[in-house]
Amino acid sequence: MIPKGLHGDVLDALGHRIASGDLTEGTVLTLAHLEESYGASRTVVREAVRVLESMGMLASRRRVGITVQPRERWDELDPKVIRWTLAGPARQQHLEALMELRVAVEPIAAALAAQRATPEQRAELIRLSDVMTELGTQGQADTAPYLEADLAFHSLVLTASGNPLLSALEQPVREVLAGRTHFGMHPKTPAPGTLEQHATVAAAVAEGDAAAAEQSSRAHLRGVWEEILPGRGAAPQDG
Repeated sequence: MIPKGLHGDVLDALGHRIASGDLTEGTVLTLAHLEESYGASRTVVREAVRVLESMGMLASRRRVGITVQPRERWDELDPKVIRWTLAGPARQQHLEALMELRVAVEPIAAALAAQRATPEQRAELIRLSDVMTELGTQGQADTAPYLEADLAFHSLVLTASGNPLLSALEQPVREVLAGRTHFGMHPKTPAPGTLEQHATVAAAVAEGDAAAAEQSSRAHLRGVWEEILPGRGAAPQDG
């Protein structure tokens, strides 16, 4: 039972149950049932439901109740939705879908960063790449310091693009990267070429070479894409 007043715990527990499929589309809930299930006050439960409604996961209607919504209505880029889904049985499928998104947008962000990044941002990408190279070659790619540098690197590529829509993908990308490490899906030693590709992206952005930045970013992300498809074959090639 969840102690009363812990809104975040009720939200996480209920969100995870929906994302995992434990509460399927069309399931009707009541405030009274949720209060009893989670040992929480009416106020705490209402707030959790309100947040899940804002994510498109629940809908409340008079004389109907609180209904679990179909997946297509969810805010798939909300970091919590990503986190809950990666913690459930749909982890592999969702990770693949998120990687498809990264392959589609991050290379363009890298090209734009090469054109628009500030001198400070260019220098920081080089520094972060150096940190990852040092840790990765020491077999520490599954550690918190490596993850911190990796998160900062990819976040910076998106924000340095100068495109607010691409920058908005920073948190979803962070959840993907963090999820791989949290669930033991990141190797201790990066796959061959991974560290070099980070370094090449950083150098291309630093030098203002948009074409090289895009090409290197795409090569890196396709490599990661293939890493998460064990026994599934390589990622599709450009037509």
